[in-house]
Amino acid sequence: MNKYPFSFLLLFFLILQVGHVMAEVRLPQLVSDGMVLQRDTKLKIWGWADMDESVKVKFKGKSYKTKADGQGKWSILLSASKAGGPYTMEVRGENNTITLNNILIGDVWLCSGQSNMVHYLGTHQDRYRREIAEADYSEIRQFFVPTLPVFSGPEDDIPEGEWKEANPENVLRFSVVAYFFAKKLYDKYKIPIGLINSSVGGSPIQAWISEEGLKGFDDYLEIVEQNKDTAYFNRTNRAAQEYQQQMAKEMPKDKGMEGEKKWFNVDYQPKNWSRMNIPGYWEDQGVSNLDGVVWFRREVEIPASMVGEPGRVDLGRIVDADQLYINGKEVGSTGYMYPQRRYNIEPGVLKPGKNIFVIRVTNNFGKGGFVPDKPYHVLVESDTIDLKGYWQYKVGAVYEHKTFDGPRAIVTRSQPVGFYNGMLAPFTNYAIKGILWYQGESNAGKPDEYLSLQKALIRDMRNHFHGENLPFLYVQLPNFMDVNYLPSESNWAELREAQMQSLSVPHTAMAVAIDLGEWNDIHPDRKKPVGDRLALAAEHLVYGDKNVVYSGPIYKSATVDNEKVILNFDHVGSGLVSNDGEELRWFAIAGEDKQFVWARAEIKANTVVVWSDKVPEPKYVRYAWADNPDKVNFYNKEGLPASPFRTGELK
Repeated sequence: MNKYPFSFLLLFFLILQVGHVMAEVRLPQLVSDGMVLQRDTKLKIWGWADMDESVKVKFKGKSYKTKADGQGKWSILLSASKAGGPYTMEVRGENNTITLNNILIGDVWLCSGQSNMVHYLGTHQDRYRREIAEADYSEIRQFFVPTLPVFSGPEDDIPEGEWKEANPENVLRFSVVAYFFAKKLYDKYKIPIGLINSSVGGSPIQAWISEEGLKGFDDYLEIVEQNKDTAYFNRTNRAAQEYQQQMAKEMPKDKGMEGEKKWFNVDYQPKNWSRMNIPGYWEDQGVSNLDGVVWFRREVEIPASMVGEPGRVDLGRIVDADQLYINGKEVGSTGYMYPQRRYNIEPGVLKPGKNIFVIRVTNNFGKGGFVPDKPYHVLVESDTIDLKGYWQYKVGAVYEHKTFDGPRAIVTRSQPVGFYNGMLAPFTNYAIKGILWYQGESNAGKPDEYLSLQKALIRDMRNHFHGENLPFLYVQLPNFMDVNYLPSESNWAELREAQMQSLSVPHTAMAVAIDLGEWNDIHPDRKKPVGDRLALAAEHLVYGDKNVVYSGPIYKSATVDNEKVILNFDHVGSGLVSNDGEELRWFAIAGEDKQFVWARAEIKANTVVVWSDKVPEPKYVRYAWADNPDKVNFYNKEGLPASPFRTGELK
């Protein structure tokens, strides 16, 4: 007897037919309205449809046909086109038609890395207010890729995303570095520029390399294989979360948040509060070894002229987290140390006369407090009041120093291949002009492996984006952290050296940023010069303007002449200079004992002569070898700084 009745088989057949009829041709998120397509190359347009479904594409008066394969995937290769637009594209399946509008043909740049590539103009609008207001470039467009680490394997698509034109509203979310890079190129060549911004703050370089690209890095491949086990991944993070929740229950309560009258309330009467200067760390002001919650309170006189209009409070940077209350109302909070604190004040929050400002600061480890050399004020359009100076403070909770011996979470942003799988793999069919890369801070703890990892990244990106000589332009880490006025060792200097050595890979260029950092901010404000320097590299390397000087001096070789060392450089431009007219700084010299001392350094023609009376037989020279060699002055005449470097042993 037939196992299934005829009526069931008929119903099953009808369901299959309905499913077939309902299938629709579909495109990836990147192939959408407003996209910029790469000029002067054949273009792959791809998507999904029903198995064996016919797909037609019409573009610029030409028609193309194909069929979906057994997995429902299809692709069509379009003819190469010159720059131009806007154009319309029609993609027709058997059951639906997709029309894409406002398409441009120009140059597409993949922009990737970590937070200094992520940072958007809205975060730096005080410095770039005029540039934002003047951003009227409909032919500069950005596609921002949402953060999506994936460990199971390469993804075909992303869940959301759209192309945005550069105007005063949209540009607030454009990468600062990428925008000024694009603007400089567009102003010169008048060619549409598309930016695919796929970058994540705090991500290490290995997160952007594919599994096959990490061949030879056995430790990372072991992690890759481990993370493919979803059950293990979820089990580990669940255990870590449960442990952290238990730890949180055991944390001491914040006295300032207990009782009816919390310390931010207007009717709270402060008793036994002490005094501390803002900005500054409390460990530097007589409070040692304190991790926990500290409250700060101040009465601020606000004139009537500042009341009734929207305002803002700038609180620099705070280590680690903070909440700001004004007259008992919470007006802003930040959960970690890096962002600049800029809190908008709604009309009605401020009042004429005395206003109570209260800041609740949570510090988990290390120095806590307010980072110096940052803005601390309340401002409206008509006036500004300085908030620096003495505040009252009181400790709300003290955290004990406990050894963390529980299960640790798998931090998704730090895992190898995760961002390649989720944020690069979906776009490898899309033709691009080149790659912009700004990353390294998250790898500074292990600089010895960065050179091999960056070379692996370049090979991997070129392999997946189908370009053996695909231009790869990148940023060398800027100066950061405390200035050390004695010759010293430095992980950041070693990582910069690895970045410089990556120039041995053909069709690469590096923008030196050793003069653009800030000692107290891993996210320096001056990002336009970074974009401009990357654009200079593109003009020379990619656009063929060979007269463009695109790099500062790069160390080439050295010779010893008695007690002096003569240094030779590439990229001297029209000559070497001290950009402030003073003697060159940050050169150090050592003999065979490698005990470095500061050296005299003098420019002679296109060389630099280095010596010290303390080292009669020099063997080694270093320049700007520090976390933060402040105010470097060794440049070429085109205004581009020299890269930090060290020599090998000199004969």
